[in-house]
This record gives sequence, structure tokens and C-alpha cells, in this order.
Amino acid sequence: MSKQTLYLAFIACVLLASAAVLLAGGPAARPAGDDLWPTKGWATASPASVGLDEQVLLRLDKDMASGKYSQMVDSFAVFRCGKKVFERTYPHDYAKIYSKEAGERGPYNERLTGRYNYFDPEWHPYYHGTDLHTMQSISKTVTSVIVGAAIQRGDFKADLDTPVLKYFDTSKGSAEVKNVDERKRRVTLRDLLAMTTGLDWNDEGFDTGDNPQNDTSLMEASDDWVQYAMDKPMVAEPGKVWNYNSGATVLLAYIFQKETGQDIDDYGQKYLFAPLGIRHEWKRTYLGVVDTEGGLYLNGSDLAKIGYLYLHDGMWDGQRIVSSEWVKESVTPYFQTNPEPQFKNEFTYGFNWWLFKLPDSANRIWMGRGFGGQNLYVFPKQGLIVTFAAWDILPSSTGTEPNPSDFLRLVKTETCTGAP
Repeated sequence: MSKQTLYLAFIACVLLASAAVLLAGGPAARPAGDDLWPTKGWATASPASVGLDEQVLLRLDKDMASGKYSQMVDSFAVFRCGKKVFERTYPHDYAKIYSKEAGERGPYNERLTGRYNYFDPEWHPYYHGTDLHTMQSISKTVTSVIVGAAIQRGDFKADLDTPVLKYFDTSKGSAEVKNVDERKRRVTLRDLLAMTTGLDWNDEGFDTGDNPQNDTSLMEASDDWVQYAMDKPMVAEPGKVWNYNSGATVLLAYIFQKETGQDIDDYGQKYLFAPLGIRHEWKRTYLGVVDTEGGLYLNGSDLAKIGYLYLHDGMWDGQRIVSSEWVKESVTPYFQTNPEPQFKNEFTYGFNWWLFKLPDSANRIWMGRGFGGQNLYVFPKQGLIVTFAAWDILPSSTGTEPNPSDFLRLVKTETCTGAP
């Protein structure tokens, strides 16, 4: 081969290699949204640019504002492909709206003052005048994420089949835990996450405030929430029956401290909230235990980051926050939940995640849901995240919760591109 031929071949190789590098590094070579990490804030885009129907979005906005879904919707936001495409807030004067209830003792105001007066505008729905909104039981979902982060890092070493009573004194003569029997000895950490403890827990009527025997209200009125939750007698074999139990998630906060030696809020700040750029506040019980069942405050944009993390299989900007196995297990349905008339039997439950099966589809939407109208909807197939928050807590409320299918009408294209 001549020197000239070798030289031309060398030049051709260099050009091909350079082209390959340019193509690999260019935006077109990566799936849309994969390099967008909203740690310091979401990029914004028009709905059409990410394949969403703006007219459907405007109709949903009108419905939110009009009270179709709730009389007191506070915010509504939509995200796709790593971008925020819509955000609205709807102001309400809660000091005026709930002024009468704020001074009356009842299920949402057992102590009349302080952080568990649900009608106190200093605490609900916004934290001390900030944009941080009460998340209520979405706190449970975020608690599950923090437990997953601690397992991923090796700080939470216990297997999920570890008995809960391992963390309590059940020696002869001890009064620490009441109603201990063989079934209670078989309750595991997995049961706390999946709401299958078998404990006698009555959560009926918390959302309507008309059940004086509601255990969540009674627990929140007590001094020692952990004691209240752990003392409940057994009514079923653990792992066999699903029963929503806010006390189970309070026990997780206590156990997290015992297992890791660290406060779950402090740990979450270091290994979840800070890496994702999330601002938060978190209430504590009267004895200082983090209120993992309902005390978290976030804004809608930061709540959406939790969904975005799970859409990316537990990764965030090159850093693994939770394992892909934990994500998969968290959104795997364990049990059919108690039926809700509006949605029939379409809900199942994972590890503190609600899972909604779309009609005529095997796909499930991942959801965080909280009392008063707090919602995180994650549509994994469509890469769509919706958040909305409200504070509609009176028994006279006429609002209905949006069906997750309502938001699927937004989607015009299967991918992030705006072109059909």
C-alpha cells in the first residue's frame, strides 16, 4: 500500500471518529429529557413542545379553579420530559374560611392550638406563610423513599422480614408493648410498608371527621404516638389482609432511628432532599418523633421531583438515590385496597405508594395521596407527572377527586417530541 493511500485512510478514520464523537455528544443522540435534572429548578416548555394538548390543559385548569374537583384547590402543575409545562395557584383565605372551626374542639382540632389544629392558618395548609403545602399522607410515600435510600447506602441493614417487635422491649413483666401475642410477634417491617400489619386499626371517617373512634385522630390527640400504634391488639394474621394504618408509618420513623442511629428527617435531608434540591419542613409528634404519617410540607414542583426520581429508576443526575429493585418493589401491587365508590376496585397498594390500574390496560399509575386533596400522579408509560394540592376538609365538602384518566387526555404523542 502506498504512503498516499495510508495517509488518506488515516484521514478518513480521523474524520469518522470525530463524527462519531460529535453525534454521541449531541442532544439528538440522547432520549429527550434524560439530561435535564431539575435540582436547581425545572426547565420550562410549552405543552405542545412535549406532546401535550394545551386546550385540554386549560380546561383542567378551569375545572380546578371552578371547584369541580374541590372547592379549595390550592395548586396544580404538570411536568413532562424533565420540564415544567404548566403551573397555577388558586389563593384562598383560610384564616377566614375556617375561622369558626379553628376555635372548636373536634377530630381535626383536639388540642385547639398548635400544629395539630388542622384549621390553624399558621400550620395548614401552608407552613407559616411559605409556599410549602401540607402533604398529609404523601408523607408516607416519601418515608418509603427515604427507607429505600438508607437500604441502598447500607445504613438500614435489617431485612424487611425482620419482626417489628425486635425494636421493642417485650421481656416478661415489661409494660412497653401491650397485647403481645404470636400474631404480633410475626408482624414485619414489610407489613408496615404494605399496610398488612393485622393490627386493629380503624381509619374509617378520618377524611370526613365524623368517626369519634377513628384511630388516626385518637393517635394524633395522644402524647405518645408510637405507644398508641404499637399497643393496638391484633385482629388478623399479618401479611394476609390490607388495612390502611397511619400508625404503621409512625412506627417506621421510630424503627428507622433504632436501626440506623439517625433521625429520619435529618437522614432524608442529607440523602434525598438535598441531592434533589427539595425544600421541606416536617412536623414532629409531641414527643419529638418525625410525623412520617402526615407531617411533611413540600411545594408542587419539589413533590414532582419524587416522581421524576422514580421515573428514572432511582437515579438522579448520575447518583443512585434508591436501588432499581426498591423502585420496582415499591410500585408492585401487594393487595387490592378497600373499595372506593368513585374508583370501584382499581386501586392496589405497594410500599406506601397507591397504584391505579387504568381501564382496559395493564399499566398502573403510581400515586401519592393525602387527606384534604394532596396528590402526586406519575404516569410511567407517558413520562407524565401531575401534582395538585387542596385543603378541602369539612364534612360538607362536595368536591370529587379527579380520575387519573382525566389527565391522560393531555397526551397527544407517546414520546417527548411535540410532533405526532
